[in-house]
Amino acid sequence: MAHRFAALSGILAAAVLALGACGETEPRTPAAEQLRRGIGANPDSLDPQQAEGTWANDVIGDMFIGLFTEDAAARPVPGVAESWTVSDDGLVWTFKLKQTNWSDGTPLTANDFVYGFRRLLDPKTVGAVYASIQYGIKNARDVNGGRLPTDQLGVRAIDDYTLEITLEHPMPYLPGVLKHYTAFPIPEHVVKVHGEDWTDPANLVVNGPYKLAEWRSGDFIRSVKNEAFSGASELCFSEIVYFPIADHDQMVRRAQAGEIDMNNSFPSGQLEETRKKLPGWPRIAPMMATTYVVANTTREPFNDPRVREALALAMDREYIVANILKGGQLPAYGFVPPGMNGYPEGARFTWSDLPREQRLQKAKQLLEEAGFGPDRPFAFEYAHRASGDNPRIAPVLQANWSDIAPWVKPEIRQVETQALYNQLQSKDYAVADTGWVADYNDAYNFLYLLDSRTGPMNYGAYANPKYDALLDQSSKELDPNARAGLLKQAEQILLDDAAVLPLLVRVTQDIVDPNITGYEDNAEDIHRSRYMCRKAEAPPAG
Repeated sequence: MAHRFAALSGILAAAVLALGACGETEPRTPAAEQLRRGIGANPDSLDPQQAEGTWANDVIGDMFIGLFTEDAAARPVPGVAESWTVSDDGLVWTFKLKQTNWSDGTPLTANDFVYGFRRLLDPKTVGAVYASIQYGIKNARDVNGGRLPTDQLGVRAIDDYTLEITLEHPMPYLPGVLKHYTAFPIPEHVVKVHGEDWTDPANLVVNGPYKLAEWRSGDFIRSVKNEAFSGASELCFSEIVYFPIADHDQMVRRAQAGEIDMNNSFPSGQLEETRKKLPGWPRIAPMMATTYVVANTTREPFNDPRVREALALAMDREYIVANILKGGQLPAYGFVPPGMNGYPEGARFTWSDLPREQRLQKAKQLLEEAGFGPDRPFAFEYAHRASGDNPRIAPVLQANWSDIAPWVKPEIRQVETQALYNQLQSKDYAVADTGWVADYNDAYNFLYLLDSRTGPMNYGAYANPKYDALLDQSSKELDPNARAGLLKQAEQILLDDAAVLPLLVRVTQDIVDPNITGYEDNAEDIHRSRYMCRKAEAPPAG
């Protein structure tokens, strides 16, 4: 018997498209109808299939809604899906859609989802960076690799309001995958007319609570209420303005001046200072996210695992989290952060219990075995992001690596965050910092990044057939414990190969005006504007 899920019952119904976050006791005033959000970088694109990074997700997730969306705590809840069934073998999901419209009044149908998935995975179109997130769909990998036509993708419209998705393997976590922006519907009728310019403010058509009104790249993005959205009358804010703020001091000044209501990062080493300047604003919570260092295996000497492991050995994680950050972060000796569903104990570097002096000795030995020494210094560049804690961590890592031997000579270079991600994808770097925030609560969401078939998101171009085979095997394994064991074996391989050099497990580091309601701490650090309101100001005394 197929398993049926009703999307509009109980709590779920209240969380989805009728999204009023304001309570009746929170009256609004015209001055309170604009929410001003700081985001960590300037998006390259607002096309859901070309965008990347949490900074773009903050904007796009306010404009589009997929089959599933997030509640205020970032848990998957029904979006456009009204109900769905799952076949007994877990491979076929059939969705009944709500009757909703695009912001231009055009009905949104199952064909908009079919078009979106095919466009995402067609290698001849957008070249989507995150296409691999949807590789669980039948034939998705082969379509994206150009080996099959897009009409062989396991997504089809049975009728205007019935969508069928067929999977390569059972995915009980599929709702979490389908809330990702790569799974958003795309308005074919607009893209066909405007081409690459379809995301210009004058052209962009959306199905979410807010629509794009103005975009001054590097300055701000402004969205306004989408009156065609079914819950528009319940939204507290009629306008959202997003500012790409990477500089902590600027962020604090703008918050103190009343120019922003929230920002999605601040350097945790300045937590106490921020608390003094902005009492009640900092929000710290556990996060499903890993900050790590990656080496470009397409360049010598970083194609040598001994060199990569030497760098990993020398990184003083304990010192960084305890003395530089001081914000609750954890040292990371594995890639998958703790607490992921169905993955109680991940892998670790085999040397993680060694004292630092022994690690440095081992690092020196590995570099000497790789041919480096006084007569052949090991000089390299470490590129780091300009946002968050990264500028403060970089000189510490530089010193850590220099501790290996006098002939280890790292240089550091700060790069604007979006620009560095572009370099990571094009492999235009030697060693760099990066990070990954879970798109859904499953260890596979981290481990698939190192699959040789993943594409641009495999920043180091790591390739190991044994690793790929274990991931494939885990995808077909139905026993949860056996699956976790296979994933752990895969994680151990990538650590033994030093395919990534995990640094720390992150915490959320947001600032939020205490007068903003509807913000909930969550491990994905996703906060949709539609759930938020501003408390009414108290009347003057007397």
